[in-house]
Amino acid sequence: MNGIKSGMPRVLVLASVLSQPMGGVRRHNAELLPRAAELLRQGGGSLSVLEGRGGIPFPLPDTIQRITRSIPTAPPPLRAMAETLALRGLPDFDLVHSGHLPLPLGVRGPLSVTRHDLRDLVPSGRWKRSGRPFARFILQRSLSRAASVLVPSQTIRTQAIARLGIDPARIHVVPNGCDHLPVELRCTEPGAPLLAVGHIEPRKNLKLLVEALALDTSLPDLTIVGADRRGHGAELRALASARGQTDRVRFLGAVEDGVLARLYAQAACVVLPSHYEGFGIAVLEAMRAGTPLTIAGGGAMAEVAGPEVPAFHGDDPADCAEKIRSALATPSDVLVARGRLACEQTWDKAAERLIEAWCAAVP
Repeated sequence: MNGIKSGMPRVLVLASVLSQPMGGVRRHNAELLPRAAELLRQGGGSLSVLEGRGGIPFPLPDTIQRITRSIPTAPPPLRAMAETLALRGLPDFDLVHSGHLPLPLGVRGPLSVTRHDLRDLVPSGRWKRSGRPFARFILQRSLSRAASVLVPSQTIRTQAIARLGIDPARIHVVPNGCDHLPVELRCTEPGAPLLAVGHIEPRKNLKLLVEALALDTSLPDLTIVGADRRGHGAELRALASARGQTDRVRFLGAVEDGVLARLYAQAACVVLPSHYEGFGIAVLEAMRAGTPLTIAGGGAMAEVAGPEVPAFHGDDPADCAEKIRSALATPSDVLVARGRLACEQTWDKAAERLIEAWCAAVP
């Protein structure tokens, strides 16, 4: 934004799902909400959050009004019903923003919606093939109510236009930043591991890495950082055992930011094999840390990483192993150049884009 505009809106963010473990969605909100609140305040507007019974597990500044109601995180229909009832008892806002579906009914005034991805429409998503038409119907019906649809990447914007028929003028790209982590001095020792960052769930495709290790036993060991979703960690451990890789795969669970920054600095290479991502914050984190990187090709991660980062086929462990080898040989000057590019992706810039999208939704 070219300076702070006057007449900023009063925005209410529906935040009943933000009690979830650390991941891209929580990171997005933890970094953007305080910055957005300050930009709104400077322009005469305000930011309020409607939090549910799970609370908000990250700090918010006093400039953000917290409105607490007994709203469950799940199931989604019950959450939407509870949000609908809660909104009826609140004063009017210039804009109501949600990052989850379904949307509450009877909202007075314009709505804006963030869609971090469209995974419900792809084979690696939560819906089987027979259920995807219903998922598309829900998405189209919900997003048609929004004055502004916010997405994190051009990849998701293109998909929303092509698959859902959303008016391009209503879709705003609000990318993520990566300056939330400190950058530590690179310090790799002999035997430095590969590093995979992300929740343990099928979409993250971590089984491919176990298969790649079994195929090429000379690859470094693997460290996995991320919360276990719905017990899928047990499946991954069982696969590692069946492939004789139990001692080569280490599970750290979710870690604090300082620990994560140190893991990036000490990793031989970051490997991100996800079938589907709406953005891929770990891509930027690795680039900013100066760590060699390889990713599953196609989609938003490739958009974020750029064409120079080695990309493998997400269903081919041999190709994955080959690209890991290629990434391990990345020249230091290339890593430095990537780091400079990643440092340009800041949360302050993302907050400005968010405010622009919100202002566009208000008449």
